[in-house]
Amino acid sequence: MAISRAQLVKELEPGLNALFGLEYKRYENQHAEIYNVESSDRAFEEEVMLSGFGNAQVKGEGQGIAFDDAQETFTARYTHETVALAFAITEEAIEDNLYDRLASRYTKALARSMANAKQVKAASPLINGLPSTDTFDSGDGVSLFNTSHTTLAGTFANTLATQADINETSLEQALIDIGEMTDERGLLIAAKGVKMIVPPENQFNAERLMKSQGRTGTADNDINAVNSMGMIPQGYRVNNYLTDADSWYIITDVPNGMKMFVRTPLNTAMEGDFDTGNVRYKARERYSFGVSDPRGIFGVEGA
Repeated sequence: MAISRAQLVKELEPGLNALFGLEYKRYENQHAEIYNVESSDRAFEEEVMLSGFGNAQVKGEGQGIAFDDAQETFTARYTHETVALAFAITEEAIEDNLYDRLASRYTKALARSMANAKQVKAASPLINGLPSTDTFDSGDGVSLFNTSHTTLAGTFANTLATQADINETSLEQALIDIGEMTDERGLLIAAKGVKMIVPPENQFNAERLMKSQGRTGTADNDINAVNSMGMIPQGYRVNNYLTDADSWYIITDVPNGMKMFVRTPLNTAMEGDFDTGNVRYKARERYSFGVSDPRGIFGVEGA
């Protein structure tokens, strides 16, 4: 369907002072606070988790050295999606000079729609990977945020055993749990929290917990240990596309965690249609969001 003169009747009237509704501000690139962005040159990407080796063994005098085997444990797959949108303007609207007056506004609106779609898709794994939702799994076959990610040596957790709203106790427990993460062979990996991601409803709680000099909600003179110890050095970021108001997340320093692959960057094109005379304008890009190593993020859905 093309934008016609009937849809833009006010544009034809003299004395028009302003057009509005197409030039709102937008939240941009909030996904970059969560994902490492890489390029891709194929239809999908796969990343394989390797187990490494177990703990080194004591070698007795005169005895042979112990050998160990590394192996693949699971594969994370990223399948790119094509995201696109277009609009058209009729030949008659162009003849009446509506295209020149409206083109820049509609292209801005198109860009905003494309940007919004990207942020919604970026937030989806965090929302749908929570324990109660459980519709987004990591490569090991369980929900992204789970207390039983299987390894060769047992399991590890990247969510609290009992879901809780963000407060001093739950945040400290999350940081303890992150520090206790192990690799595929059960060796401690010295993981640390780097950055917190929260929905808008939790930003005030995050501000108090991260920046108060003393403990929040008490009359004691105790220090705020998370703040004084620099436990989350990059602070917190608000993600306006997270739909669970009680949820909160911690990005860790474990590499190869949340990833975005860009197959085709955003590109635009304009063409005329010979049959109708309409001018069509489109925007298109291909990308995927996902996770390779779930140790790269810790997520809690709240009480």
